[in-house]
Amino acid sequence: MGVGAIRMARPHAGSSAGHVSPHSFDVQTIPVVDRSVEEFTAEAIGVTLESSPDIGAVAIAYRSEQHAHTIRAAMARQQLTNYELVPEVAAALDFAYATHSVGDQSSLLVYDLGSSGLSVSVIDARTRRVHYSERSSDISGDYLDSLIREQQIASGRIAHPPDIAGLGALDALCREAKEQLTTNTAVALPSKQGLVLLAQENFESLITLAIESSARMAHNAVLRTNCPVDGVLAIGGCARIPLIAAVLERSMGVPVIVPDCPETVTARGAALLARPTHPRPPIPRTALDDERLSPAWLSAPATRGKREINGAVLTVSALVVVAAIGLGLGYGPEVLERDSHTQEAPPTGPQTSAPRTTDLDPQIAAVPSATEPLVQESLLVPPPNRSQTPSEAPPPPPPGPNTIVVPGLPPIVLPTIPPELFPFPPPPPP
Repeated sequence: MGVGAIRMARPHAGSSAGHVSPHSFDVQTIPVVDRSVEEFTAEAIGVTLESSPDIGAVAIAYRSEQHAHTIRAAMARQQLTNYELVPEVAAALDFAYATHSVGDQSSLLVYDLGSSGLSVSVIDARTRRVHYSERSSDISGDYLDSLIREQQIASGRIAHPPDIAGLGALDALCREAKEQLTTNTAVALPSKQGLVLLAQENFESLITLAIESSARMAHNAVLRTNCPVDGVLAIGGCARIPLIAAVLERSMGVPVIVPDCPETVTARGAALLARPTHPRPPIPRTALDDERLSPAWLSAPATRGKREINGAVLTVSALVVVAAIGLGLGYGPEVLERDSHTQEAPPTGPQTSAPRTTDLDPQIAAVPSATEPLVQESLLVPPPNRSQTPSEAPPPPPPGPNTIVVPGLPPIVLPTIPPELFPFPPPPPP
């Protein structure tokens, strides 16, 4: 998985880690343009699994923990779970041993120079332990392409592109020239801005300083671990350049191994390490989940319903407070008994939208402890006579000065406090 392309590899039937041919793979390179490479990789894997249901395992090579976290997030968005992540270094090392690209070296330095940067890692080949790893974006395949571009423009054969699109096209042409120079001694590629003309020795003179700098970075990595290496495994697209192997061997003093098609070593090694996993089935979404995720959860009808419930609670609370005042003054039983008799009379007119007693029971059960005297006193009131007919029911008392009318509830009559309970002081003598 690179910045500009992803590579997918599938071993032929019968191939497994242990002993395989380097070419016993189906490899596909997919360019990535103006997209997140992790998102594009997840989509490509999903399409491949749907079109090839016989694939039983998927392995994805990652560069760092942050890279692995990004891959997991992209795969989760595609609802893909049957996969595993393997380090790029481990995938490259397993491929090298499975194809006998390396011998009996006990310690290796993996030199991976791709389009986006250079990674060097010191590894114990027997235990697969990584002693040290470092990455730099100062030296990359894109940087080598820019050296060719600037040299061609400076020569006067190539005009500077007028826009970003033209600059990108010229960079792609310089990349193609670099790749052809790995096997040819000179290239000549026409473009809209002119002819890209470059010889092998001119190309090597352009990139020698950068390659020597990368060799020093690899040598310093070995010095930091204080662990001598027996060889260098050079991978990545730029490992095809013959100058890189020559400079590394001269700087490190050990053999440099460059496998066939070094740009696909990581993909092929990951394919060898792929093992079937048990996928976790996706959690089905219910109607409640859809309602919570929908903006209708905060719609106006829901708000009005909530306000109606709150109004009923306030109405019942007011009734409880009034009843509590009557009980404190000693007139509670009379008030409750009168209210009970009033409720037993069925309505004579058409039914209104007033809430029924069964609708208020949950609200009464939820009110504070002030309702406890009301419940206890109501148990002492005898049950209403259900055999009484509507014609025998006494009419409701007309509202008087001590009657409180609450919409939706029977009238509440407050008792008149006798003056003997609160005697006033006698008037002063004249």
